Amino acid sequence: MRAAGAVFEQRACSALEHAGLKLLARNYTTRFGELDLVMRDGDAVVFVEVRHRLRAGHGDAIASITATKQAKLVQTAELWLAAHPQHAHRACRFDVVSYDGPADSAQMNWLRSAFDAA
Repeated sequence: MRAAGAVFEQRACSALEHAGLKLLARNYTTRFGELDLVMRDGDAVVFVEVRHRLRAGHGDAIASITATKQAKLVQTAELWLAAHPQHAHRACRFDVVSYDGPADSAQMNWLRSAFDAA
């Protein structure tokens, strides 16, 4: 499952770079969780969660990001910013890139500002 996740993270990273974002970090891990991608979009730092769901029996990929998961992402982002003070003054946002369906036909859905840190 980890290998499949890496494939979708790479797909997302390539698409976002093509859209003009710059990669700052990949798979930043803390005790709270992991940030799949940390990118710059102009002056903003973007924390990107990449999700894939083969079947929608429990909701689509975006629906899998619960309030608990959001809180963990926010805590992890705060630690990343503390570890990278040169970016601490920048505006931040949380984006979700999701893929639903079989890997060979899953289309990317990029939801900018998917949730707030508050």
